Amino acid sequence: MTESPDYVVETRNLVKSYGAVHAVKGVNFKLGKDEVVGLLGDNGAGKTTLIRMISGAERPTGGDILLRGEPVSMKSPRDAMHAGIETIHQYNSTVGTMSVAENIFLGREMLTGQIGNFGFLKKAEMRTLAEQSLGNVGFHLRSPDTRVGELSGGQRQGVAIARALQFQSKIMILDEPTNHISVKETNNVLDFTKNLPGRGYSGIFISHNLGHVFECCSRIVVMSRGRIVADESAEALTISDIEALL
Repeated sequence: MTESPDYVVETRNLVKSYGAVHAVKGVNFKLGKDEVVGLLGDNGAGKTTLIRMISGAERPTGGDILLRGEPVSMKSPRDAMHAGIETIHQYNSTVGTMSVAENIFLGREMLTGQIGNFGFLKKAEMRTLAEQSLGNVGFHLRSPDTRVGELSGGQRQGVAIARALQFQSKIMILDEPTNHISVKETNNVLDFTKNLPGRGYSGIFISHNLGHVFECCSRIVVMSRGRIVADESAEALTISDIEALL
């Protein structure tokens, strides 16, 4: 039954325990359509565990996850990808030994003459679309055949973002996306994140850089010891307010 169509993601009393350790304790989190929410908390606050459950990497111990108002049970990150959720991690969103185009289409390769799961790769078409997707997020590389391991940290983030756009993943989780990248590349990522609502996307932005959070997010959620301790519009909070909660 659809109860909350205004929220693209919602958790209700979400719980995650590892034996006697309670990492997430009855969290009610909401992400609205065309909204970017900043998710903050010190190490051990529970934010990473919450994100891992939303992205299918962890199974909840209790509670519910709803996508567009419908309860879901995601058993893997692939389930989340099929549901339109793409997670862009700080380090491991891409495969260094593969080309830019191969990374963008990893697991979703374009095939011709397909019989079952087998067919011939449409390499030229994937290369063209990879270049277009990168251009759409302001990243221009010398060739889609470049191995990702040869790219800078910011360029690798651009590849991960381009992959999300290529497959119309309407919910993006950006986990510390500006760590260890140059100022120019950081500005590219921040501009992209700020413009998500205008493109029809929703985002969860995780960062220890509070200035970046205030620049990108319209609402801020703060977690501590497995619970949400603040959920306010960015305009209603200051950096000092958040520092007092962390």
